[in-house]
Amino acid sequence: MIMCSALPALALALALALLQSSVAFDPIGWGSATHVSITGTALLKKLNETCKAVAESSGHEFNPTGPSEDDLVRACLGPTATGEVSAAKFRTALQEINIQNGLVDLNFVASAPHHFHSEAFLEGRGLITEGVVSIKANIQNHKASREMLGRVLHTLQDFYSHSNWVELGNTEPFANLIQPDLPIENIAAKDTATCSDCASGDCPNPILANILQENKLTSGYMESEKPKGKCSHGVAGDLTSAVEPRGGISKDKRRPGNEALHDAAVTAATSASLQLLEDIRGAAGDRDFLRLMGIARSSVLCFVIDTTGSMSDDIAVAKEVVYNIIDSKKGTQDEPSEYILVPFNDPDFGPRTRTTDPEVMKKEISKLKADGGGDAPEMCLSGLQMALTGAPAFSNIYVFTDATAKDIALKDTILALIRSTKSTVVSFFMTTARGRKRRSVTASFNDYTDLALASGGQAIHVTKGNLPEAIDIILDTSTSALVTVLQRSRSSGSETFPFLLDESLKKITLYIIGSQMIFTITNPAGVSQSNTQLSGSLGTITSVGNLWRIRLDDDKQTGNWKIQMASAQPYTLKVTGQSTITFIYDFVDAFKGPHPGYAPITGRPQAGRPAMLLLSVMGRKGPASVTVAEVGLIPVSRAEHVSRGSTTDMGNGDILVTVDAVPQGEFVVILTGTDSVSGSQFQRQSTTQMSVSKVIVTAVVDSSVEPGQMLSIPFSVMTEGSGGPCSINARNDREFPMTFPESVPLTTGQYANATLTITPPKDTPSGTDITLTIDAKTSASADSNYAVLRLSVVSKITDFVRPTCKVDRVAADDCPADVSQCASFRWDLSANVTDGNGTGIDRITLRQGDGVLSHSALTNLDIEASYNASCCSQIVEIVAVDKVGNVGTCYHSTAPPVGPTPTVPPVGPTPTVPAGGPPSLGLARPLWSLCLLLAAWMARS
Repeated sequence: MIMCSALPALALALALALLQSSVAFDPIGWGSATHVSITGTALLKKLNETCKAVAESSGHEFNPTGPSEDDLVRACLGPTATGEVSAAKFRTALQEINIQNGLVDLNFVASAPHHFHSEAFLEGRGLITEGVVSIKANIQNHKASREMLGRVLHTLQDFYSHSNWVELGNTEPFANLIQPDLPIENIAAKDTATCSDCASGDCPNPILANILQENKLTSGYMESEKPKGKCSHGVAGDLTSAVEPRGGISKDKRRPGNEALHDAAVTAATSASLQLLEDIRGAAGDRDFLRLMGIARSSVLCFVIDTTGSMSDDIAVAKEVVYNIIDSKKGTQDEPSEYILVPFNDPDFGPRTRTTDPEVMKKEISKLKADGGGDAPEMCLSGLQMALTGAPAFSNIYVFTDATAKDIALKDTILALIRSTKSTVVSFFMTTARGRKRRSVTASFNDYTDLALASGGQAIHVTKGNLPEAIDIILDTSTSALVTVLQRSRSSGSETFPFLLDESLKKITLYIIGSQMIFTITNPAGVSQSNTQLSGSLGTITSVGNLWRIRLDDDKQTGNWKIQMASAQPYTLKVTGQSTITFIYDFVDAFKGPHPGYAPITGRPQAGRPAMLLLSVMGRKGPASVTVAEVGLIPVSRAEHVSRGSTTDMGNGDILVTVDAVPQGEFVVILTGTDSVSGSQFQRQSTTQMSVSKVIVTAVVDSSVEPGQMLSIPFSVMTEGSGGPCSINARNDREFPMTFPESVPLTTGQYANATLTITPPKDTPSGTDITLTIDAKTSASADSNYAVLRLSVVSKITDFVRPTCKVDRVAADDCPADVSQCASFRWDLSANVTDGNGTGIDRITLRQGDGVLSHSALTNLDIEASYNASCCSQIVEIVAVDKVGNVGTCYHSTAPPVGPTPTVPPVGPTPTVPAGGPPSLGLARPLWSLCLLLAAWMARS
């Protein structure tokens, strides 16, 4: 596999940092490239281009002031909004892509099409085509699209290392791999010999001369017996490489004699990745493409609102609260990148509304009215499930209800989704019910408390009258750069909790949930303030319902603080602030094979063995600006010391952590270190609680599903505990028909294999996303674990022809040769856009240019587009997207040409390329000057 590693050693700030070493290979320039370095280089270049285009269209310059991820995100979002900007979601998005890229070597190691082995060119292109179609159809399902993108990029990149494309003298990508309407021809026949024998096993180019002369396309065999005379892949573990013709044609690594071929494969794979990313960018649009990559001002803001009859008085208050939240975030860096609304009733819930426009969200909320219901319990957890499956990871979800949950059977599914998405159920606001009898309020409220605490949120109990007073907690928590310093819960008693505040923290707030509370806060200088001093020397204390909120003064002291708590009732404590010093993490397992690496665990880590984590740490000036002192695991609900982990620095802020003594029960990750910017020590804690299990559930989905068609999903279950029956419970958030065994017999240490099927109805819209959870619970010990899968429903597509965009006329004669005189003159252009016999044009937009674009009705077969601009704006790029995501472009410049437009040499007959060309040819302009500037900046710092 070309330049492989599943370790997500990501460098996101600049091109040089992206070319760092991974766990198995040397860094580029001194050894071999990796999938991580190739993907990272392509993503950074494409994101720079996209950010620059978005910034210019918004009227500001894209000019990062430093090398950190935060600098890149801040420059991309623009300088107009105030507030902190965190790059955590950006780094998470790229990590998800790279992880899935690497996992192809684990989950599909024996699949020839996934790696273009064994001359499986048509099948490999089929995987790329299916994956790209799925991404375009379901671009709003960020996690599923990122995972698919990682897998597709792996397969695409492997073509250049595993085939003889570069040996044939090609220096540009094979555009036909991402244009299914173009043929792949001249493939070497199965009975045609392609390689000479290499007794040493290390010959640079064993391709037969006649194959090169006839321009035949071939690739190495590895997983199966190779036909006579065929090339082998040629790496450790490739048994076919010992069978004549011996050796192999893999260019995965640099080795003596093949340096030029390896470098050529890297260059072509990088350019091909850029082409594919440009195609997806064109179909999605610049802003949705950036959101897919995690570049957005803040997390998604999601409201789940009870609309039953008993909420008739309360819903008006809830609406007003939501309006205030939306209005207060406008124009700040904390303005959400997207809004989601999920109403629930009894027995109905939904629909889910998604929008990036705050006014649209306010309009949708204004439509809510209270009716229905009758008995106290409602479908609250069904609504929460819809929110968790529809919102991206790390979203903030706010639930408004006055009743208990009728669908409490979903609790385990909700917990699995919380752990999978790391989203925070910030609060359940339970107002006083009217007109009906309440049932088991305390018990069900405890269920809400369990779910909120598991996510790192709070369960707040208020009445209708004081609900507006609780709005500050939502304003506090819906911020781009929110970090948690400390979170604990106790059943009762007295205890002192120390916590460390650093210089970077702003808007530091403590939240206490409980009743009959006594507490005292003490700063590093020994100054204290008790709960009876609402306005004291350290900050301001407010209380509403069961919530205490303590906002520390802005002139707080850095160092070791403490809060002494005393209560005869259960309580929770949380300390948060705003800072760009943060971390992201995944629990992982190591895997072996030709390309070893680390695979993220989708469920709970395995009990009885050390826990392994991969962390990425971010600082105010990049990962180099923080030094990590300690990483460990700590229980939230009981007093216990930190289970410290041993750390291995993987470079660029990535740390591999091994914890031998894993705490019992629920725990979180805690990290301490030093901020080099201020010299102060810092403390950070994850929010989502985790625990270990002796049960393991594994399942992999690599394809979409067509409406009306059944998809079979194999899964496996194993236990290190006692064997016996294991109950299986699977749910999907769309309530599509499924079949699966209700129980599987387990033998200790052995996997039991089973199959689940799911069938979306025939009328399911293309692009529908499905979140599927598989829960397994042993009867002997009631131990359980889960797997969470995301898949897309995609209608079968036969239209792969790009729209054509042809410039008909350009009137720029009035533009002066002296650019300094351009302001008083204008030029215009007209173009013809058509989709021929395809699905029809969906939209026509302006990619580059400061002028005005207009066009005739999109329902016309031939659409006339007109563009008018100042002579100071010399470049225009028009993008036409059809209804299935095929992209065509027009590009014109009134400036003198700087060089010829590159071409892509095809294999076989020359294809007919629509006007506008392949997605990135002549349009992708690397911003190496920016990369060099950032590299120089980093060197100076």
